[in-house]
Amino acid sequence: MSAGPASDFKTFGAAALLTFAAGEIVLIGYIMAGGFGAFLGIIGAAFGIVWWKNQHGKVFPRDLSGSHLGGLAVVAVVLLGIAYLMA
Repeated sequence: MSAGPASDFKTFGAAALLTFAAGEIVLIGYIMAGGFGAFLGIIGAAFGIVWWKNQHGKVFPRDLSGSHLGGLAVVAVVLLGIAYLMA
């Protein structure tokens, strides 16, 4: 059962931003050190997702606050900027 459209949007946003940020971590690792860096990026992305799950109880919580979603968006934008500057 849905908790409302705002909750659904936050859950979708968290899923999209977590996926994007994890991909950016892998990309940054690949740019820095090739295949081994990509491997380290995968480990780093997995660590970040596990940390997120420990903070919120679920990977995609239904009751995510707007500030946490905004913080995740800021992290994704910073990672994008780092990847852009490195490429």
